[in-house]
Amino acid sequence: MPISSDHAGRTYPPTAPYEVSAAKIGEFAAALGDAHPAYAGPDPIAPPTFVTVVVQPAWQAMFDDPDLGIALHRIVHAEQRFSYQRPLRPGDQVTVALTLDQVRNRDTADFITASARVETVEGEHICTGTAVFVHNKVAA
Repeated sequence: MPISSDHAGRTYPPTAPYEVSAAKIGEFAAALGDAHPAYAGPDPIAPPTFVTVVVQPAWQAMFDDPDLGIALHRIVHAEQRFSYQRPLRPGDQVTVALTLDQVRNRDTADFITASARVETVEGEHICTGTAVFVHNKVAA
């Protein structure tokens, strides 16, 4: 059955823990071309969009879900928002639990809103990332 509004509310198990490191923060900031001093030094914080590295495996679980019938090559990442409690820091071990918040089917497109709750392995809420994906149901 292709993805439909009936799938709203579906949740996926938390991802395996990911350990944030100063090296990964530095590499990510360098890839962005962002030399902000907060991302370097003895006590760096991660750039706000670094969390996409952590969230990607949770999105992959949704993309790989055979019940949804999603073809990744027909997905457009249309929107992204983050709501932070605090920044990610080296030493944080985090997991991500993904929920399908809303699915709207319009003609040949599916609009999928998913939220990814990022928590430390101890249960501290770090942030929630909300993404909207547009899935074209017709092969191009």
